[in-house]
Amino acid sequence: MSDEHMPVNVGNPIEMTMLEFAETINKVVGNKAGITIVPDARSERDPQRRQPDITRARKVLDWEPKISLEQGLLKTIPYFKQKLDLV
Repeated sequence: MSDEHMPVNVGNPIEMTMLEFAETINKVVGNKAGITIVPDARSERDPQRRQPDITRARKVLDWEPKISLEQGLLKTIPYFKQKLDLV
């Protein structure tokens, strides 16, 4: 229980483009199919930057990420494969 009622962003504070994010996922899963970019398919409401400000997480929760995106994906993907019976 906490007296904190305001949102707290968690995530990786290192900014990257969606292309860099997709390339990282492809690298980790060994996808050789590549990436398809569909021009003009993006909504105007989509964020232009994806970099959470985790200042409040550090202050309120004493939290910050301790592993890289690649390390996190290497742990997360097998977990979900098992949960979805894809192993």
